[in-house]
Amino acid sequence: MITTEQIRQQLPLALGETQLPLPSKQAGKVRDWYELQHGQRLLVTTDRLSAFDRILARVPYKGQVLNQLSAWWFDQTCDVIANHVIGVPDPNATIVMLAKPFTVEVIVRGYITGVTSTALWYRYSLGERDIYGYHFPEGLRKNEKLPEPIITPTTKGGPTGHDERLTCAEVVEHGLLDRATWDQVQAAALAIFKRGQEIAEQSGLILVDTKYEFGRAPDGRVLLIDEVHTPDSSRFWKADSYAKCLAQGTEPENFDKEFVRLAYAEQGYRGEGPIPAMPDDLWIAASERYIRIYEMLTGQPFEPGAYPIEPRLLQNLYKAQQIDVRNPLNAL
Repeated sequence: MITTEQIRQQLPLALGETQLPLPSKQAGKVRDWYELQHGQRLLVTTDRLSAFDRILARVPYKGQVLNQLSAWWFDQTCDVIANHVIGVPDPNATIVMLAKPFTVEVIVRGYITGVTSTALWYRYSLGERDIYGYHFPEGLRKNEKLPEPIITPTTKGGPTGHDERLTCAEVVEHGLLDRATWDQVQAAALAIFKRGQEIAEQSGLILVDTKYEFGRAPDGRVLLIDEVHTPDSSRFWKADSYAKCLAQGTEPENFDKEFVRLAYAEQGYRGEGPIPAMPDDLWIAASERYIRIYEMLTGQPFEPGAYPIEPRLLQNLYKAQQIDVRNPLNAL
């Protein structure tokens, strides 16, 4: 079992970015990726932590948790729909099949909650009753469970550069996906979410809502891509205290990265202006929470990979025949 002191020692070594001897590097909020031959891509999950659309810090072992937890969930859901995973050569890296991402993010919500502009409760609290094409009755309480999970799609950085709300009907009406593909995506998303809720419940957690991404493989198949049911893409609450919190009108005990957002909000920071400095203890607590979520959901002990990460990653990629040490600028 990893200790708090071990995490503290790795704080300076947490992976902020990679510089692998591979071509075509690109970077997102959390992942770096490199194009490989034969229609493959290398995804490296760093230790970057983002919130409010800003990179706030590096958290030891966060990248490993996200990478390995997603791989575990992809395996748990491959009977529902195929995914893009080819192999996991390193705790922080996955080799995937190149797929063309759909321009729709599929948000599945099991509860009426949230305070962002796209959240159900936020819209409901403003007096809206027809949200994302669904009608909601009067008298709902914040954080209440919905009768059935619903899909609330958004565009991926539409004309404004921000996600924009859609109804399920508008996905087809706007030509974002054809009817048959969208029907397949919706059915898969609801089935994966149901599987996730069942597994989370067995682990003492509630899977509240989540984001899925899908894409099309070169052979035409629809694939589940990106990440699945991680603390970055999903909201989790503790199951044993949920009913009491709901009855008392207090917020459920979250068990994702929401507590980091709250810590910044208490400092008056919501994504604008200079990023406040935060104590190391916040990042240690974040690391411990990510590790604990991994262990609760998978039922497996977390086995920390060696730091610094990049030398280990290079060695594992060489073993997986993805880097040629004689000509490292070419992926084999």
